[in-house]
Amino acid sequence: MHFVSISKPWLDIIMVKEENKMKQIKMKKLSGQIRVITGLHIGAGSDVIEIGGMDNPVIKNPVTDEPYIPGSSLKGKMRSLMEWYLDRLMPSEGEKRKPGEPCTCGECDVCRVFGTSAAVDVENIEHFHGPTRLIVRDAHLSPESREKFEKENIPLIEEKHENSINRITAKANPRPMERVVPGTTFQFEIVYRVIDTGDDGATDERLFDEVVLKALALLEQDFLGGGGSRGNGKIRFENLTNESGQPVQLPEV
Repeated sequence: MHFVSISKPWLDIIMVKEENKMKQIKMKKLSGQIRVITGLHIGAGSDVIEIGGMDNPVIKNPVTDEPYIPGSSLKGKMRSLMEWYLDRLMPSEGEKRKPGEPCTCGECDVCRVFGTSAAVDVENIEHFHGPTRLIVRDAHLSPESREKFEKENIPLIEEKHENSINRITAKANPRPMERVVPGTTFQFEIVYRVIDTGDDGATDERLFDEVVLKALALLEQDFLGGGGSRGNGKIRFENLTNESGQPVQLPEV
């Protein structure tokens, strides 16, 4: 048995998997742009709200003050959609989670691609498949959008005002919300590990198409960020290419 110098719990996992093989053999990459179709709101929160200030701002790069899409928001939404699609909302027997919480089984296709929480005791998972395969980068403002909005002196962010109406008194309770304006594009990149677990990486190659690309297609049909049921967050992936520069088409869903 070959021992690898690595800290627990991965040492035990690699020792167990040695006879079946667990070796990274490829890094796939998908690049392109995310186009905002309807106003996008990914909230930043606000610890202090000044009088007349915005209590629901979008998240911004602290250096450039430009809006961006956190990789965690993209990955979390992709995972959520695939858990719905693959019927992983309800816990399996022995899983210590409530219905609707992220899957923690460590064995299904969702866990294989998106990973499991650090709190999960992976040493007790019989068919654990190793670390997350999917890495999702933060999506920053594209140079094209930056140049366009600066040249035309158009704001990147709009204020949308929503009202909650009391059904009896008809009194309105207005609340402003910041949104990235339609037409804005962001640079998009994900990286995907292909690991040989005794099948020359065939399972991970298959799941890239069946889980990752399908999750992106589902996201185009759903919404990203907050207020999706009220018109926010419709996006489209454009100019997608793989690590070789070849165009990639999302599947129909």
